[in-house]
Amino acid sequence: MIEIEWIWGLIGGLIIGCGGAVYLLGNGRIMGASGILGGLVDGTSRNLRVERMFFIAALIIAPAVLIFFSGRPAETNLTGNMVLVGIAGLLVGLGTRIGNGCTSGHGVCGISRVSPRGIVSTLVYIFAGAMMVVALRAIMGGL
Repeated sequence: MIEIEWIWGLIGGLIIGCGGAVYLLGNGRIMGASGILGGLVDGTSRNLRVERMFFIAALIIAPAVLIFFSGRPAETNLTGNMVLVGIAGLLVGLGTRIGNGCTSGHGVCGISRVSPRGIVSTLVYIFAGAMMVVALRAIMGGL
């Protein structure tokens, strides 16, 4: 029998792509999760605060609803070391600020608009992530 776990990635990608299109068509702005969250944290877009809060709430609520109706997701390769997870989260946040965007902004919305900055950024963070995995496996024997 053919394994079909890949279908969840396809469905998730379609949902993110549709969400980005709706966000762009609905209010004329690019759907970049780090920029939306960053604007909430640093207070740079006070007039969009409610919209941004709803967006972030939906990012949290949607997976919770899916888990509620479909059960707990299958085990992943994520480490159980919560300190490592926290450090990784902080580094991702730092990287999105340095790169002026995240995977939803550059990868989904930037590439779909054929933005040179989005394409280059996506290639850079995918390459950097792959090199980090190779380095960690070589140094630490994996996580």
